[in-house]
Amino acid sequence: MWEQYRSVHPEAVRAAPEYTVEHFGDSARLADDLLEIVLSGRKRATAELVADFVSRGDLVPRIGSHWIACDSSGAPRLIIRTTELRLGDFASADAPFAADEGEDDGTLESWRREHRRYWTRVAAARGAEWSEDEEIVFERFAVVWPPAHADDLTAARP
Repeated sequence: MWEQYRSVHPEAVRAAPEYTVEHFGDSARLADDLLEIVLSGRKRATAELVADFVSRGDLVPRIGSHWIACDSSGAPRLIIRTTELRLGDFASADAPFAADEGEDDGTLESWRREHRRYWTRVAAARGAEWSEDEEIVFERFAVVWPPAHADDLTAARP
């Protein structure tokens, strides 16, 4: 998948040659559910604790970086490119970001409820206790491959 993308979009790969291979969430079901929301076009943002990147030994993404989103079996399904990043705490999440994440009913209230549950669970899995003061990476992205699912990035240009 990466080689196909690279051959069609060499300029994007030259600008940000690094990529990660991962799935959404912390379970097979969540990985597939969130991937389906991305495939539907409703999800174009995600949020992750800085501590989770650090605990895995991963770098925090940068604007332009790529990641290959896999399903729960590890099969690559999409290539996503980071378009916007912001660091903040839990209270700094806003309604537009919650809507762009596209989960549940898309409201800030449901975003806060579900992310409290999620981050409490993932922090416990790495032997920590989650706090609303922890630093979070708020990331917006575009789907760039395969073409059948890619966002039209020229629509936003003048």
